[in-house]
Amino acid sequence: MRPLLRIFRLMVQSQRKALLQGAALALVVLLMGAALLGLSGWFITAAAAAGLAGVGATFDVFRPSAMVRFLALGRTAARYGERLTTHDATLRVLAALRVRLLARAAALPFDAMVRARRSAELNRITADVDALDGIPLRLILPIGAGLAAHGLVFGVLWWLGDLRVAAAILAIYLAGATAIMAWAGARAARPSARAERAAQTFRARLLDLLRARADLVVHGRLPAETEAARAADSKRRALQAGLDRTGRQAGAALALVASTATAVALWIGLELVDSGALTPALAAMGVFTAMALAETLAPMHRAATELGRMRLAAVRMDPVLDAAPAPVAPPAPAPIRSAPVLVLDRIALHRPGAAAPVFSGLSLRLAPGEVMALTGPSGSGKSTVLQIAAGVSAASHGQALLCGQPLADWPEAALREVVTLVPQRTSLVAGTLRENLALAAPDVDDAALLAALDTCALKATFAARGGLDAPIGPGGAGLSGGEARRVALARALLRRPALLLLDEPTEGLDRATAEAVLAGIRAALPEAAILIAAHRAVEIAAADGYQAMT
Repeated sequence: MRPLLRIFRLMVQSQRKALLQGAALALVVLLMGAALLGLSGWFITAAAAAGLAGVGATFDVFRPSAMVRFLALGRTAARYGERLTTHDATLRVLAALRVRLLARAAALPFDAMVRARRSAELNRITADVDALDGIPLRLILPIGAGLAAHGLVFGVLWWLGDLRVAAAILAIYLAGATAIMAWAGARAARPSARAERAAQTFRARLLDLLRARADLVVHGRLPAETEAARAADSKRRALQAGLDRTGRQAGAALALVASTATAVALWIGLELVDSGALTPALAAMGVFTAMALAETLAPMHRAATELGRMRLAAVRMDPVLDAAPAPVAPPAPAPIRSAPVLVLDRIALHRPGAAAPVFSGLSLRLAPGEVMALTGPSGSGKSTVLQIAAGVSAASHGQALLCGQPLADWPEAALREVVTLVPQRTSLVAGTLRENLALAAPDVDDAALLAALDTCALKATFAARGGLDAPIGPGGAGLSGGEARRVALARALLRRPALLLLDEPTEGLDRATAEAVLAGIRAALPEAAILIAAHRAVEIAAADGYQAMT
């Protein structure tokens, strides 16, 4: 329960006023419901008794009937206010949690970010956070309001009626609800967690299937992967059906508790009426109040069946809540005008557990306006050098200087203003071409966007698709590999960095297009230093020099 309570404390800390108002309104709803039925039972019975006694003409029907109307309307208004307040507060907290999850994902080391499985991260941001809304709405607030309502009703029934009626109702409800919640919670805890895992597995398989459907068709794997997704869905449905059965059984048992409390209240009330210790009207009030208190049990069967899902999501949120707050960024170091844009001095990289370094003793200098190519076979560390130069990875030995200042001294925001890395894997989002380009420069005008596209030989390509309003699917769906890479290049140009790092930028392009793109990049950023992890001769030919890696 600790992770659940921790999440609830976080919610209270950020939305204390709204949740307290919601809890108070939830209590008011339950009390008004109990008062409405209790008063109605008393009113009907008292009116009948007055009629039988021949004093119906003197019986005051106006004040009780007015109170019944007030309670009915007030209960409706309080319920509306409670739902509005608690749901709004909960959604605000969950939105803040999603932002924290995204911030944590964005702060991952570059290697970990590249390896991250997007479907798993999406599950965490959506399904896990959605599961947490049940903590205040179906678990803590309803149970807390229900306990408070039972305590207050016990006091009122003792005061107006008889201790035996009040105690019997309280004891039956508390004992019955506790036993059933414990049984249902224990029975559903593991199946609930398994059902949630199955649901996340199904979503991950479906997302992977949709994203890779073209490759699966080419390799003949689409039928097998489709069947695997269907099997995951069948497992999810079967586990959810078992949970639903447990929920229905718990709901029926809770309804039996309410019926038992009502029957016992009627039995004790009849005995007290026979003995003259209680009037029929007050006995009826106890019976109807016991019936009304069934509302306190309404959310409990769903809470019991979802407890495992909520606990699993809360446990997965723990690392996010434990993450230390981002330190205050130091001021950016002042660039030294006469210094090269980039200096790598005898840097080396050792992988943990590896016998030999990936590379060692690498040194290079890049002046403004200079283009250099890194050459070497696959696995020689060209991409890693770009990551070190971008500040997303650290060298094991040696020194890296940016504009004459140690690279490690540059705060993240200032570093991104100076350095732009275009990796092999492009990152495009679902939307329009304009929206994807504007991620780099939100305030830039359409003329600058079109100029960047023209530089990357894309203006004519997209003119027939709607220009800047051309749609782009998730992950660049609908674009060829070369087109997606050039969109990423155009976006990088809009940043106008002092240091541009390109990882195999012309992969998938014919020679003429590759030459045009490389020449356009250099013309668009004449003062920028450009470092290319080169895989093709055309990339090496476009550089002023090269650094061989073995």
